[in-house]
Amino acid sequence: MAPASTARSERINLRLSGTAKRRIEQAAAVEGKTVSGFIVSSALENAEKAVRRHEAMVLDREDAMRFFDAIADPPPPNDRLGTALEEHRRLVDSR
Repeated sequence: MAPASTARSERINLRLSGTAKRRIEQAAAVEGKTVSGFIVSSALENAEKAVRRHEAMVLDREDAMRFFDAIADPPPPNDRLGTALEEHRRLVDSR
């Protein structure tokens, strides 16, 4: 989990039910944290998990094998890729 920044200049306001508030207060107390600290640490932990889930690609065995086969034996470039490579060489490699 990424460390929380020590500079606290941003705010998030939220409304919740009394039941939810009491439960969060209870959880913060048993963990020895302030309510704000508990909410921030919980939110950051879940944010990291959400980002990781969307940054990683998970393939089943068949798709993974197809991917590795394409890397090991790539198809020849088509005309559009050839044109793009020539344009790249002209614009970037010539500098």
